[in-house]
Amino acid sequence: MTKKVQFTVDYNVDVEQYLEEHFPGTVDFRILNQALDARGANRGKVPRYTYNIELLSPGEQFEAVRENFKDLGAFSEKPIIIGAGPGGLFCALRLADYGVPSIVIERGDRAHARMIHIAKFWRYGEFDPENNVCYGEGGAGLFSDGKLITRIKSPYVQYVMNRFVDFGAPKETAYISNPHLGSNKIRGLINQMTDYLRGRGTEVRYNTRVDRLLVENQKIVGVQLNNGEKLFSKYVVLATGHSAKEMYYHLHELKVEMKQKDFAVGVRIEHPRELIDSIQYGKFAGLELGAARYRLSYEDAQTKKGTYSFCMCPGGYVLSSGTEADGIVVNGMSNYARNSRWSNAALVVSVKAGQDFSSDNLLAGMEFQHGIEKKAYEASVQNASGRELPAQTLKEFMENKLNPNLDKIKTSTPSGIVRTSLREILPSFVTLHLSNALLKFDESLKGFVSDKALLIAPETRTSAPITILRDKETMESTSHQGLFPCGEGAGHAGGITSAAVDGVKIAMSLLKKEKGFEP
Repeated sequence: MTKKVQFTVDYNVDVEQYLEEHFPGTVDFRILNQALDARGANRGKVPRYTYNIELLSPGEQFEAVRENFKDLGAFSEKPIIIGAGPGGLFCALRLADYGVPSIVIERGDRAHARMIHIAKFWRYGEFDPENNVCYGEGGAGLFSDGKLITRIKSPYVQYVMNRFVDFGAPKETAYISNPHLGSNKIRGLINQMTDYLRGRGTEVRYNTRVDRLLVENQKIVGVQLNNGEKLFSKYVVLATGHSAKEMYYHLHELKVEMKQKDFAVGVRIEHPRELIDSIQYGKFAGLELGAARYRLSYEDAQTKKGTYSFCMCPGGYVLSSGTEADGIVVNGMSNYARNSRWSNAALVVSVKAGQDFSSDNLLAGMEFQHGIEKKAYEASVQNASGRELPAQTLKEFMENKLNPNLDKIKTSTPSGIVRTSLREILPSFVTLHLSNALLKFDESLKGFVSDKALLIAPETRTSAPITILRDKETMESTSHQGLFPCGEGAGHAGGITSAAVDGVKIAMSLLKKEKGFEP
């Protein structure tokens, strides 16, 4: 049986040599987790790594946690899966593993073709409502930091990691804690995944939008496509993501049980990477530590509102991520190497249902988001072409003014920026809490509030504004039989891994319902 050990060493210690000295007889090892402690590095304290390592002795082999699948055969009616993001694809993948073909419907194009549409949008403002950072093969997860971090505890997390490796992720993804793929690697493996699905009999329809769910006596019986075609099934998995607003409106019309959900809005803050590295690592910056990360949070004692960093992208880029022609949204991503000259993160303020937007209108949260996004677009049109992202330096924001004498500001975003007072775009309670929190953040990260920092707005799509209610055991809608809300857009996940796991759970529920199968 393999042995697992934990130890802490200075950042520049050779791990292989350390193991030879302290654990003689080891023939191989693999790093399960590598956590950097750089606290005090900016004051000269040597950064240290804590390792969790699995050791291999002669005659042993590393355990590969793998499942065995048996072919259960096709369903009487193919499940229809709406959306080819992590939730939808992993639902289809799990079904295919058991020999069950399904139909996956994706409103956008394949990943490589989708990239062409997105590049035209970023560079020239040519917006495609069906192919953008949220819509298309891979979903919104295709343009993120590629962090496979999750706080959920599920036996299916290991399955998800194994399958990522099968389709091209680095082998260590299957066993290390909190792996990071980067957007560039995710794009490649998503192609492999959908090719595999098609080879197993799954029908994947691209550039096809579901316009209506077909209902008979509160029971979903199929879908109607944008070309008028109708497909019928007693199993419809709804994995449309958190930005498919037309579907939320349609569900509301059908009286599908939903409830409002809290979310958060704010900005992307971007610093030169070398500045964040210096703040975090001091004299050790630029050595072997990679791009520095941070996590910040502050709760206002009076309002009880939280302001926090979210989706930090060291060595990354800020992207225009809107899904509507009259709105601007920003997000962040990084590639596997995390080697861009900038580091960014969302800084967002909590938005409470029934407090910051009306509880009378179920979809008020969605309208709250769009109101901000529309203001951002109008500011861009007024001062530029409409594709540039509203931005101002952090110093300008804190002083509540624009400096006409500033030179052209450099940024990572391919869309360009237009200098704008963000207080004209964001609600006053958001800018107030941001201002107060930034002062607190600068106390813990000296130099964080810098005239080299840039705020780019708005970050509004942190999570879905709605939860589609479902039964905890069957995963089926509480109001409409045959409808299985899935993933982040349904309000039941919050990232690539948790959405993928949610898709797997729904697949297992369908297998139980149709075949009576329980592993």
